[in-house]
Amino acid sequence: MKRLALISLLLAAPLVVAAGLAETVVTWQPAGGPVDLPPLADGGEANVKGLTVHEWGTFTSVAGPDGTAVDWLPAGGPTDLPCFVSVSGAGPKGLSVSEQGGRANVAKVRMETPVLYFYSPKEQAVDVQVSFPHGLMTEWYPAGGRLIPGWYEAQKAFPNATENILWSNVKVMPGVTADFPMDATPSHYYAARQTNSAPISVDGQFEKFLFYRGVASFDPPISAKATHDGSVTVTGLSGHRIPRLILFENRGGKIGYRLSNDIGNSVTLARPELTATFKSLQQDLEDILRAEGMFPREARAMVETWKDTWFEQGTRVFYIVPTAAVDSILPLSVTPKPLNIARAFVGRMEVITPATEEEVRTAISRYDRKMMEPYGRFLEPIVKQFLARQISAEDQLAALGMIQSIRADYVEGVLACSKKKAW
Repeated sequence: MKRLALISLLLAAPLVVAAGLAETVVTWQPAGGPVDLPPLADGGEANVKGLTVHEWGTFTSVAGPDGTAVDWLPAGGPTDLPCFVSVSGAGPKGLSVSEQGGRANVAKVRMETPVLYFYSPKEQAVDVQVSFPHGLMTEWYPAGGRLIPGWYEAQKAFPNATENILWSNVKVMPGVTADFPMDATPSHYYAARQTNSAPISVDGQFEKFLFYRGVASFDPPISAKATHDGSVTVTGLSGHRIPRLILFENRGGKIGYRLSNDIGNSVTLARPELTATFKSLQQDLEDILRAEGMFPREARAMVETWKDTWFEQGTRVFYIVPTAAVDSILPLSVTPKPLNIARAFVGRMEVITPATEEEVRTAISRYDRKMMEPYGRFLEPIVKQFLARQISAEDQLAALGMIQSIRADYVEGVLACSKKKAW
């Protein structure tokens, strides 16, 4: 009876959270505080001969029991965007599920924080369009970006429609000093500004880049299957060779990783020893991004943007998405045509290893929400895809109650900007 009462209480928890409990944000920081990395030299930004466009971004997915990507809905994680960022479907007053952006959609892939940098020896205006087959654009900045079709039509057709975002008359202004928008809430959004790119302006709104984000239903170009000993077999699925791959693990703050180059059809990586340092990992990641055409400050800005969530508890595969796959997944058009375009996208596939299953199973048996929170974003697929046949129906119910509670805190934080605007 006590256990049933606890389950009832857990299932009611989202209603309590909605009354005003603080959000739960679980992030990881390297032990010992900030990492002392060597200073960066310029990478040729000042020597561009014509319009140059660089872009980086991340595709996040979850590998199912057979290694292929599964549909998932995040149950936690950082609420990481400033309030000035536009959200698809958001109205000037009141709240709706659409104001969660992509966090309200079940999808295979979450496209997180692509940014487009511009370099030019002179001021000029450009038009920029990004297409997203089988995807929805959910957040963007500057606000002058126009969705085609609009949010309502695209939402109805998802996942079978192609949504586009178009910025017209983007003013590229090398050498101009501009005031960029700030928000009182801390956000890793701002780390992307630490580059030598030219300021841009759209309809009077200034930024160092064009930013957009979305969700989609396409299959990632790899599968990643864990074995009983913690090793992971990665297989290419797109016909394009994967140029660089990292298997990463964090257990209790200790980290390890293994690098692989040009995996071809398939590669099996043994479970990493947890003896690595964050400094070496960050340097390796920056080197990989520079090899994909990013300037040094762009590579560092990307790692700084994502280090609080990339390196959290658990096991995952990072891989460079082949350029041909990026151009197919996210066709990009810039007018007038740039002299050079470089695009570096890092795929992240979360891998549910036996160690992760055991930790979550233990948390469920103890009804320990705090122990589950480090896996917040990925709890739903862990429980539904991996543990459903390993735990009792009663424990499944308790687990779903805890997930609902964690997600309610998460959504409360996501909607904080909408509440401010509603007032």
